[in-house]
This record gives sequence, structure tokens and C-alpha cells, in this order.
Amino acid sequence: MEVANNVPDCKQPTIMVTNDDGIDAPGLQALVRTLVSTNRYRVWVCAPDSEKSAVSHSITWRQPVSAKQTEISGATAFAVSGTPADCTSLGISKALFPSVPDLVLSGINMGSNCGYHTVYSGTVGGAREAFFYGVPSVSISYDWVGGISSINDFTLAAEACLPIINAILLEINNKTFPKNCFLNVDLPTNIPKHKGYKLTKQGKSIVKMGWKQVSSNAQGNNISNMLSTMTNDPNSVALNTDAKSVSQENCLFIREVKGGAVDDGETDYRFVKEGYITVTALGALSHADNDCQTFFKEWLPAVAEHASSAL
Repeated sequence: MEVANNVPDCKQPTIMVTNDDGIDAPGLQALVRTLVSTNRYRVWVCAPDSEKSAVSHSITWRQPVSAKQTEISGATAFAVSGTPADCTSLGISKALFPSVPDLVLSGINMGSNCGYHTVYSGTVGGAREAFFYGVPSVSISYDWVGGISSINDFTLAAEACLPIINAILLEINNKTFPKNCFLNVDLPTNIPKHKGYKLTKQGKSIVKMGWKQVSSNAQGNNISNMLSTMTNDPNSVALNTDAKSVSQENCLFIREVKGGAVDDGETDYRFVKEGYITVTALGALSHADNDCQTFFKEWLPAVAEHASSAL
């Protein structure tokens, strides 16, 4: 296999797309189709060859990753054996494509990525990796709800993001796009009736999970039934709780949703549930709240004083 060596067209900005649901996922396919249909961008795809949901920012370190060119109409695409962060790193390295893309888009994820879920999210990890290397990036997620959402909603989500994408590329061209953050975009379930764009801050919402022992014949079914989103309905997964059939020498456990915690402030989760397309600026790290800083500012000198007196 030869890497993509086409000569870049300087008249068109280049967008590279990755995700964590896998290169064949409907969210990525809808996003690429929508971008290609505008005839405004050169579109590259470098995405996992299988689902890599909730792998966060993990990378492949000791083994090589494979990249296989695949057919996506209007785009140059590679399916990669690694994680979303691997895909972004490879895609912006100039080892696979002839130049660094102007913008990296990660998504569209099946399920929202708000609050603390941005830490677990491979979708956000794919965008964050680009940010680490100074490439503007956006993670995009759709608040998929089973029984309500349909595959066509991903196309609506992609179209709703086009004004944001175009505006970002304008700022990049003008060299005015901020370099100390990347963006996380979440789209509401009812996209045709969305209330517009809303600048929000990352909240503390999270789906709390526990563990349940399962029999070996239940493991595959339970995993396949779970959505890639971590905000799935706790009643949507039917668990086989027959632990008696499991050998005590090799116990099997599967995650189960125990509940959730949300915050009522002006945060990403609240506003996406209210029907807004939320836009949240993220950095590489989450900083501790001010009250924690205040506590430890007084606490640490006391620890040092106690340690000195004990010598």
C-alpha cells in the first residue's frame, strides 16, 4: 500500500475526519458525505477499523498499527487498527497524508459527550490529540436516544454543524482561531427543532456504573446490546444474572448503569437536553475548582511544617 501522495490543492481547506465508533459508523459516514457534498473541502478520513468507544485518549505504543485504504466516495480514507488518538496522530503526521490538515473533526458520535464523559470519550480523545499538536479540532456528538433517533439524524446533525465548521475555517485562514483550546459540540436529539447554538461550559454530569457478575454465555449478548454512548437508558440492557454457572476460578463481570448525576448550572448537559447545539471549549486538562485550590494552599504548608517538626 502506498500512502496518499496527491498534490494538495491550495484553494481548498483540508478537513480530516476520525471517530471512535469505527470507520463504517453512520455518524462518520454522514459527516463525510455532507462535507464532500459542499465541494468546499478536501476530505481525508483516518478512523479506527472497528469500534473503539470509551477508550479515552489511549494510544498504541509497543505494536505497529495497520492502515488500509478504503473506499468512501469523494474522500481519501484509511481504516486504522489503532485508537482514535492513534488515527489522529497518524493522520496529521504527514506519514500517511501529504500535509497537515487545516482542521480535524472527530465524530459524529452515537451518543452525547458532556460533563465528565468527555474524559472517557474516544471521540473527544481524537480531537484532543490534534489539539496537542497545534491542529484546530472539534469533537462532535449526537444525543442519540434509542427508539426515537434514526440514522438520518446523523445527516441532519452534520448539516447543522456546517456553519460552525465554515466559521472555524475562516478563523483558521485569518490566523485568529484560538490555539489554547479545542471545541466539543453536542447536538440535541430533536435536531430539526433545535434552539440554536449555545456556548456552554463543561459540567459534572456522569452516568454512574457498577458491576454485575454474568454467565459466560451472556457476555457476548450483553456487550452487543449496549450502545456506544455512555448515556444509555439503564433499562436498555437486559443482563443475565445467572452467576451460578460461572466458574469461581474465572468470574465474569459486566458493567451496568446504576444511575446518574447531573448539575443544574449553565453546562453542556443541561443545554443539550433543552434542545440547544452546545459548543464547549476544552483544554488539555481539567483544572481543580477554586475552593480546592484554597484548601490545599493552606493545607500543604501545614503538612510541611508537621514533617519538619517530626524529624
